[in-house]
Amino acid sequence: MQQVTHDGTVISSQQGTVKVQMQVLSACAACEAHARCTFSEKKEKVVDIVTPTWQNYTPGDHVTVIINSGHGLLAVLIAYILPAVLILSTFTVLYTLHIPELWVALVSLLVIALYGILLYLFRNRLQRKFSFQIKKNSPLPLSQSN
Repeated sequence: MQQVTHDGTVISSQQGTVKVQMQVLSACAACEAHARCTFSEKKEKVVDIVTPTWQNYTPGDHVTVIINSGHGLLAVLIAYILPAVLILSTFTVLYTLHIPELWVALVSLLVIALYGILLYLFRNRLQRKFSFQIKKNSPLPLSQSN
Protein backbone atom coordinates (compact mmCIF):
# COMPACT_ATOMS: atom_id res chain seq x y z
CA MET A 1 0.00 0.00 0.00
CA GLN A 2 1.33 3.44 -0.92
CA GLN A 3 2.20 5.82 1.90
CA VAL A 4 1.88 9.57 2.18
CA THR A 5 4.52 11.42 4.18
CA HIS A 6 4.70 14.91 5.65
CA ASP A 7 7.61 16.55 7.41
CA GLY A 8 6.85 18.16 10.73
CA THR A 9 8.20 19.46 13.99
CA VAL A 10 7.43 17.98 17.41
CA ILE A 11 5.52 20.42 19.61
CA SER A 12 5.18 18.21 22.68
CA SER A 13 5.61 14.64 23.79
CA GLN A 14 3.77 13.25 26.79
CA GLN A 15 1.81 10.25 28.04
CA GLY A 16 2.03 8.16 24.88
CA THR A 17 1.20 10.98 22.47
CA VAL A 18 3.44 13.12 20.30
CA LYS A 19 2.00 16.39 18.95
CA VAL A 20 3.46 17.27 15.56
CA GLN A 21 2.98 20.51 13.65
CA MET A 22 3.06 20.14 9.86
CA GLN A 23 2.73 22.45 6.90
CA VAL A 24 0.17 20.91 4.57
CA LEU A 25 0.23 22.18 1.00
CA SER A 26 -2.52 21.92 -1.56
CA ALA A 27 -1.78 20.06 -4.77
CA CYS A 28 -1.10 23.28 -6.66
CA ALA A 29 1.18 24.81 -4.01
CA ALA A 30 4.21 23.48 -5.89
CA CYS A 31 3.22 25.48 -8.97
CA GLU A 32 5.47 28.41 -9.90
CA ALA A 33 2.53 30.82 -9.79
CA HIS A 34 1.21 29.72 -6.39
CA ALA A 35 2.30 32.96 -4.68
CA ARG A 36 0.02 34.99 -6.95
CA CYS A 37 -2.75 32.43 -7.23
CA THR A 38 -5.76 32.58 -4.92
CA PHE A 39 -6.40 28.84 -5.21
CA SER A 40 -3.18 27.55 -3.66
CA GLU A 41 -3.44 26.70 -0.01
CA LYS A 42 -0.89 26.27 2.74
CA LYS A 43 -2.03 25.43 6.26
CA GLU A 44 -0.46 24.58 9.57
CA LYS A 45 -1.88 21.35 11.02
CA VAL A 46 -1.26 19.78 14.40
CA VAL A 47 -1.59 16.00 14.58
CA ASP A 48 -1.64 13.82 17.70
CA ILE A 49 0.29 10.62 17.11
CA VAL A 50 -0.13 7.78 19.60
CA THR A 51 3.13 5.85 19.90
CA PRO A 52 4.76 3.69 22.58
CA THR A 53 8.10 5.38 21.86
CA TRP A 54 6.88 8.86 22.77
CA GLN A 55 9.82 9.36 25.16
CA ASN A 56 12.22 9.39 22.18
CA TYR A 57 10.77 12.67 20.89
CA THR A 58 11.41 16.14 22.28
CA PRO A 59 9.98 19.50 21.24
CA GLY A 60 11.79 20.85 18.20
CA ASP A 61 12.67 17.42 16.74
CA HIS A 62 12.19 17.18 12.98
CA VAL A 63 10.10 14.13 12.12
CA THR A 64 8.28 12.49 9.24
CA VAL A 65 4.61 11.61 9.68
CA ILE A 66 3.44 8.62 7.64
CA ILE A 67 -0.09 7.43 6.78
CA ASN A 68 -1.30 4.87 4.26
CA SER A 69 -2.92 6.56 1.27
CA GLY A 70 -5.81 4.07 1.24
CA HIS A 71 -6.96 5.50 4.55
CA GLY A 72 -7.66 8.81 2.85
CA LEU A 73 -10.41 7.30 0.71
CA LEU A 74 -11.96 5.60 3.73
CA ALA A 75 -11.85 8.90 5.64
CA VAL A 76 -13.65 10.65 2.77
CA LEU A 77 -16.26 7.89 2.76
CA ILE A 78 -16.88 8.22 6.50
CA ALA A 79 -16.72 12.02 6.68
CA TYR A 80 -18.55 13.05 3.50
CA ILE A 81 -20.16 10.29 1.45
CA LEU A 82 -21.97 8.31 4.18
CA PRO A 83 -23.53 11.41 5.81
CA ALA A 84 -24.63 12.70 2.40
CA VAL A 85 -26.20 9.34 1.51
CA LEU A 86 -27.92 9.17 4.91
CA ILE A 87 -29.40 12.64 4.71
CA LEU A 88 -30.50 12.32 1.08
CA SER A 89 -32.04 8.88 1.52
CA THR A 90 -33.86 9.93 4.70
CA PHE A 91 -35.11 13.07 2.99
CA THR A 92 -36.23 11.15 -0.11
CA VAL A 93 -38.03 8.35 1.76
CA LEU A 94 -39.87 10.72 4.10
CA TYR A 95 -40.75 13.15 1.34
CA THR A 96 -42.22 10.37 -0.86
CA LEU A 97 -44.34 9.29 2.13
CA HIS A 98 -45.85 12.81 2.04
CA ILE A 99 -44.55 13.72 5.49
CA PRO A 100 -44.66 17.50 6.07
CA GLU A 101 -41.46 19.23 4.95
CA LEU A 102 -40.63 20.53 8.42
CA TRP A 103 -40.67 16.99 9.83
CA VAL A 104 -38.63 15.70 6.89
CA ALA A 105 -35.97 18.30 7.59
CA LEU A 106 -35.96 17.68 11.34
CA VAL A 107 -35.73 13.90 11.00
CA SER A 108 -32.96 14.24 8.41
CA LEU A 109 -30.99 16.42 10.83
CA LEU A 110 -31.68 13.95 13.64
CA VAL A 111 -30.28 11.12 11.50
CA ILE A 112 -27.07 13.11 10.92
CA ALA A 113 -26.85 13.87 14.66
CA LEU A 114 -27.20 10.15 15.44
CA TYR A 115 -24.48 9.41 12.88
CA GLY A 116 -22.22 11.90 14.65
CA ILE A 117 -22.93 10.25 18.01
CA LEU A 118 -22.16 6.85 16.48
CA LEU A 119 -18.82 8.17 15.18
CA TYR A 120 -18.08 9.55 18.65
CA LEU A 121 -18.84 6.20 20.29
CA PHE A 122 -16.51 4.40 17.88
CA ARG A 123 -13.77 7.06 18.00
CA ASN A 124 -11.24 4.73 19.63
CA ARG A 125 -11.67 2.10 16.94
CA LEU A 126 -11.48 4.76 14.23
CA GLN A 127 -8.38 6.24 15.85
CA ARG A 128 -6.66 2.85 15.66
CA LYS A 129 -7.72 2.45 12.04
CA PHE A 130 -6.43 5.88 11.02
CA SER A 131 -3.29 5.82 13.08
CA PHE A 132 -0.28 7.80 11.96
CA GLN A 133 3.27 6.55 12.17
CA ILE A 134 6.16 8.76 13.12
CA LYS A 135 9.83 8.56 12.22
CA LYS A 136 12.57 10.79 13.57
CA ASN A 137 14.63 12.45 10.87
CA SER A 138 18.34 11.98 11.31
CA PRO A 139 20.18 15.22 11.99
CA LEU A 140 22.06 16.70 9.08
CA PRO A 141 25.83 16.24 9.36
CA LEU A 142 27.78 19.41 9.97
CA SER A 143 29.87 20.45 7.02
CA GLN A 144 33.58 20.50 7.70
CA SER A 145 35.53 23.56 6.71
CA ASN A 146 38.94 23.09 5.09
